Amino acid sequence: MAIFAKTKNEAKYLAIKELHETKNYRIQWMCKILHIQRSAYYKWLKRPIPAQEQENQELAEIIIEYHQKYGGILGKRRMCMFINRNYHKNYNIKRIHRIMNQLNIHSEIRKRRRNCTITNKADQKAENLLQREFEAKAPNEKWTTDVTEFKVPHSHEKLYLSAFLDLYDRSIIAWVISDRNDNLLVLETLKKAMKLNPNAHPLMHSDRGFQYTSQTYRYQLKNQNMVQSMSRVASCIDNGPTEGLWGIIKTEMYQMYEINDRKSLIEAIEKYIHFYNHERYQERFHSKTPMEVRTEAMSEEKPIQYPIAFNPRIEKYKESLRQLKTQSAEC
Repeated sequence: MAIFAKTKNEAKYLAIKELHETKNYRIQWMCKILHIQRSAYYKWLKRPIPAQEQENQELAEIIIEYHQKYGGILGKRRMCMFINRNYHKNYNIKRIHRIMNQLNIHSEIRKRRRNCTITNKADQKAENLLQREFEAKAPNEKWTTDVTEFKVPHSHEKLYLSAFLDLYDRSIIAWVISDRNDNLLVLETLKKAMKLNPNAHPLMHSDRGFQYTSQTYRYQLKNQNMVQSMSRVASCIDNGPTEGLWGIIKTEMYQMYEINDRKSLIEAIEKYIHFYNHERYQERFHSKTPMEVRTEAMSEEKPIQYPIAFNPRIEKYKESLRQLKTQSAEC
């Protein structure tokens, strides 16, 4: 592993050592090609390895292992978080980033989703009561939901995933996979969510898809003492957390698991949701998983608050709302 060069010829020494051990190249020939004295190479080879250099080598091996294990989904921040959490260390993110660069290891970058749900004028709507207030003070205060589509490889089939997301801990509290994107899919998800959280009465936010504007769905929410909220027309960011969840799943899942047919796609979705809820550490939650945060909050009278990082688009939207309210009051 020819990295971490600190002296003028150390990169050459490392290359000679690696090629000799892995390819059985002759040391004398390589020294001649690289204009290195054999005595200098052997002196370097017998030198005591500094503790930090040894640790960097071990750290590099861990980074390679994690990069392969998680399909390349870990960027510098989460790589640092995963290693520190699992190895009980406190490595600096700059150190992790430097080694990742030397190993040419980088995470995949998600593409921004640009399509939004178009309103269905035939059904009733609800106001956007959430108003991009994506921070909750406790579990079951605010839920968001949506349905996303997956194409089955090597076929014309599709699968649909309906999920409910809790905005406090960002855990997927209920989800259902179906061959059809219909009202039954969403109603089954709601039924599952209520079975797992029988005493929950959250604000329930969605886009304006036909499943969420149907009379049956609205009746079920009312029956569960839930207040319904809906995104505005063609405003994906109004349901930003759920849209972001779909982006995370579709970026990371396909890199982590081998998917080649309907069965493997369903298995991958199931495995990834478990990984997301129970194994995917999040920086906002101080390197805890969504389910760890949820479990802790359920046992606390005053759950810990985890502020959302500043988002200029959302703040601009909130400022416009404040201005409208001020103008309305003045009138």
